[in-house]
Amino acid sequence: MTQKNTLPQTLGTLRSSEYTAQRLARSVKDELRENLIARLRTKQPLFPGIVGYEDSVIPQIVNAVLSKHNFILLGLRGQAKSRILRALTTLLDPHCPYVAGSEIHDNPYAPISQYARELIAKMGDDTPIAWLTPDARFVEKLATPDVTVADLVGDIDPIKAARGGHSLGSELTMHYGLLPRANRGIFAINELPDLAGKIQVALFNIMQEGDVQIKGYPIRLPLDVAIVFSANPEDYTARGKIVTPLKDRIGSEIRTHYPESIDEAIAITTQEAWSSRPASNIEVPHYIRQIVEQIAFSAREDKKVDKRSGVSQRLPISTMELVVSNAERRALLHNESLIVPRVADIYAALPGISGKIELEYEGEMRGAETVIREIIRNAIAAVFDQYFADTNTQQIEQWFNLGGTVQLNDAQPAAASLAELKQIQGLLEKLSPVHITAKTAPEHAVSAAEFLLEGMTAHKRLSRSEQRSFTAAEKKQRNNDAAQYADRLRDLEREDTTARTRTRRGFN
Repeated sequence: MTQKNTLPQTLGTLRSSEYTAQRLARSVKDELRENLIARLRTKQPLFPGIVGYEDSVIPQIVNAVLSKHNFILLGLRGQAKSRILRALTTLLDPHCPYVAGSEIHDNPYAPISQYARELIAKMGDDTPIAWLTPDARFVEKLATPDVTVADLVGDIDPIKAARGGHSLGSELTMHYGLLPRANRGIFAINELPDLAGKIQVALFNIMQEGDVQIKGYPIRLPLDVAIVFSANPEDYTARGKIVTPLKDRIGSEIRTHYPESIDEAIAITTQEAWSSRPASNIEVPHYIRQIVEQIAFSAREDKKVDKRSGVSQRLPISTMELVVSNAERRALLHNESLIVPRVADIYAALPGISGKIELEYEGEMRGAETVIREIIRNAIAAVFDQYFADTNTQQIEQWFNLGGTVQLNDAQPAAASLAELKQIQGLLEKLSPVHITAKTAPEHAVSAAEFLLEGMTAHKRLSRSEQRSFTAAEKKQRNNDAAQYADRLRDLEREDTTARTRTRRGFN
């Protein structure tokens, strides 16, 4: 591969290099296709970092690129649409020459702008050559209602005309928009339905005929651009829609999706979340990772959550970062070297969840915090059953039914919490499914014990207060209170009978 510092710097040296006119005559779509074919033959990974799409989305993208299609990714928020589009640059050549100073990156052998043609006519083989990296060949635009045709295609620049003494119809007075500046590269538009209909119409020419016209003047630029889009499904977005003629010109429509399994979701969150922190020894138990992901899965199935909006994969990513931060804060308060998140840290991460869930009317009536806490409890119960479904917890329940209570909060170090948990008969012995032994560090033991107690609470075998005090289940507690109340009534009746008897004896 040619190194950057030895790349030709003039048109003359370019002619005698490997970057021949035939090679540069390839269109961007041909370039993407050829490099993709080479990757497939050598079995190189196509889109590193994209998890869960290996058998669904990626084969469809491969087919679209092999077909030289402009394509659109349709999916709910947080489904890696933008990341996939940006990853297309890995299929571009490492270096791409263009006429230095050209705003639209003219091919030195076939310039299309008046600037490049005049420069080459004047300087010949001494024409300076500049180089584009793959990232520089990717132009991205987030569609908003205020985007204009001038933003995308271009406009007349009166200042250029005045300074250069050109007429307004001269190409040299043009201010190029994003599309011409993406020439010989990839142009991506995110959230396409948000683009006004008349602006979408402006894309027709470039997609069908491959050229653009600027401001009504007879200037045609035969651009070489691969155009890709992303959008939420039309039945979700109320802000606009894709106009039918434009949709008809899009070669492939590819649907994305959320992770299909907890393990896939964990892999994505582990990759994206900032959970490995400098100078911190952080060990996240697997069941904590499972609960965090199960929250998103449960929310996507909950009737009180808006299905059309979706539940982004950013939810577990943000939640995991807050979970680790709360555990880190607790460890710093008690000068603990080992940081192990607990279920309580998930509840503390509620601010990272509430902003990423859109509720239906029923959910709004119940309140966002109430709904989210219920979703978290359901997630805990689901993961609890994977570990402790066959575990007999009657001995633990009996300890609480006899009046036992235990409080777990951030105010005490892990060693003190573990000492308190050891009072619960049979508790630590039941933690073998999560690999807790007598030699396990207190931070891990407390986290696992709290997971067990929280799971029992989610199944209503125990009760827990907002101060994180675990007690007997509410029903049993009410029965105990009722029994104690009946005993007190009987005692009062006995005392009253005794008092009346003594009074009668006094009169006799």
